[in-house]
Parts: sequence; structure tokens; C-alpha cells
Amino acid sequence: MGFSIKLAPGVRIRASSRGIRTSLGPRVARVHVGAGRTGFSSGVGPVGFYTSIGGGRRGGRSGGRSPSAAVYQRQVAAQQRQAAQAQRAEEARQLAQAFLRILELHRVDFPAATPPIAPQPAAPDRATIYKHYEQHALAGVGIFERSRRSQAKQQAAQWAEAEVRRQWTTRCEQQAAWQQHLDQRWRQLCANDPEVVLETLEEAFDDNEAPSAAVGVVDGEVSLAVLVPGVDQVVPERMPTTTQAGNLSLRKLPQRDCAGYYQQFVCGQVLVTIREAFAVAPGLRSARVAVLRHDGVDSYGRPRASCVLAVRFDRQALAGVRWEVADAVAIVHDAGGELLLNQRARTGELQPLDLAAEPALAALVSAVDLAELAGVQ
Repeated sequence: MGFSIKLAPGVRIRASSRGIRTSLGPRVARVHVGAGRTGFSSGVGPVGFYTSIGGGRRGGRSGGRSPSAAVYQRQVAAQQRQAAQAQRAEEARQLAQAFLRILELHRVDFPAATPPIAPQPAAPDRATIYKHYEQHALAGVGIFERSRRSQAKQQAAQWAEAEVRRQWTTRCEQQAAWQQHLDQRWRQLCANDPEVVLETLEEAFDDNEAPSAAVGVVDGEVSLAVLVPGVDQVVPERMPTTTQAGNLSLRKLPQRDCAGYYQQFVCGQVLVTIREAFAVAPGLRSARVAVLRHDGVDSYGRPRASCVLAVRFDRQALAGVRWEVADAVAIVHDAGGELLLNQRARTGELQPLDLAAEPALAALVSAVDLAELAGVQ
């Protein structure tokens, strides 16, 4: 089983049980890297040719004579070209994976939360308990006093059975008390108790790639903040492509394309955070998200951030979204409401929002502990 994804003209990624393999270039001159050995293929019509790069055997001596210096230099040059080509192909594969990861961010699915169940208590260790009481009962009884030893062991068995029942009853009572606590907490979570919802979301967001925080819960709506890095830390500067002659090329990414991929990343992080929040807190009906971009630190070492996007989602609006085919930016525009973003007209770059004109958004942003969210000590 596997799948194949075409990222751009001449760039395709195939995934199978053997791993990920990337093909770059047209059919007449195609480089294959990834799972297995790096190879080169060429074909026109029904006829094709394939060869591995850098894995052949050394040519032996012919007729007992050493190859000429010119032949040797050509061989060295050919090997250097193959090594450079393989290195470039590997770089292209890594770049393709980076772009694919940006485009796939929002497709992560989260299972819906269910009422928690306290685990069944472990049965008492009957053998260990009996051994303890047996040693106590046999203390002072001679090894040849068979009658007294038999009576002592019977007494130890009775004591052990009583202790096993006592321990089992205690453990069942503890499980019942724990289940009662879990049931109460589940009811509070479904009723959108602010403290329980915020604690649940804090635990859920703890391992997120983009630091996220729940700021408050009011009437079934949660306010969230997501901190994203700058574009230079997210989008690669170059993208794999092919020249008109079919050769692999790593071209510099145009500024507008770079801004487009960054917007995909930002929207992807928004959707991942929203989907997780709705999954772990089933009582939430809507969510507001403010995206803060990390803009470095000031002279005191304190983190600086600007709000670059804000949007509101109703849980109902996300039902029926075709997550497997729709891209993140399209979903945010189609399913989100009250969307605020400021794009530079020429390049499409995300610019900071004017919070002076948005007092509610400004209040949300001001409630965020930026140092804690950024992990600054």
C-alpha cells in the first residue's frame, strides 16, 4: 500500500512500505532519491533505462595497462558530477518534504473525547499475603510439630483470605471514588466550566509544535492564542523544480510564493489548534483565535510579537469540511467568520493588524502571557 503526490511539474513524492522516494525531472531525464539507492532513469515512448548513481564497481585494468591520465581525470570528473547530482537530489527531496509538511499541517485528526473510566483495580497478591501470615503463624512452632504446624497454616490461610477481601474492598472503594471524581469533571467539561476547560486545553496543547494557550471561556466560546515563528524560520528559500531541458534545479522561491506558503502554515496551525480544542472539550460551541507572530526580542530580552490574523469558528461550520483535499487557507476563509488579516498588496505578505481599531482583539492579546507562551525563562 502507498500513495503518490505531485508537488510541482517534474516533482513527485511516492510513499510505500519501503519508505519515501522522490522523483525529480521529466521522463527523459529523471533522478530518483529516497528509499533504496539513488538512481537515474531515461525513457522515450515504451523504452526506458534506469541506473543507480554512485554504486557501480570500479573498472578493472584492461590488458594489464593503466588507464591514461586523461581517462582517469574523466572518470574522477564523472564521479564528482554524480556525487554533486546525488547531493542536489537529496536536498531537493528534503525541500519537497518541507513544503509538503506545510501543506499537510491541518489534516491532523483528533479523536473526540469520551467519558473517562477509572481503571479496574489490581487484584491483591494472595501468595505474598499468605506467606506473610504463614511466617507469623509458624513463629515458635517446631519443624517436627506437625499438628501445630497444620493448625498454624490453616489459621494463616484464614487470615490471608480476610486480608485479601479487605484489600479488594478498599481498592474497589478507591476506584469508585475516583470514577465519581472523573464523572463530575466530565460533567463540568461538557458544561463548559471555565476552570476545567482551561486545564483540559492546557494539557492538550502542551506538546503542540506552535505554542498555544487558552485565554478564557465565556458562554461556550473559548479564546485562544497561537504563537508562530517568522516566515524565515518556516518557508525554505528555494524550491525544487526542473529546467526546460529537464535538469533538476533549486530555484529561489519568489516573494509572493513564499508569502503564500507562510499563510498556509499560519492557517494550518490555526486549524490544528481549533480541531484539537473542539475534540478534547466537547461542550465548546465556538472558538476565537488570535495568531501572534514571534518578532524576536527587545533590548531587555523580552519576546516581541505582532498579531497577524484573527478568526472565529463555530463547531458546526467545520462539520463536512473535506480535510483531505481542501487547503488550509481555503478552509479558514470558507468556514471561519470575522476574519481579520492584513496582506501587502504586491507580495501578499501578512502584516500586523491594527489593534487600536479592534478593542476585543486587543484585550485578548493583552491577556496572553507572551513570555510564558514563548517559553522564555
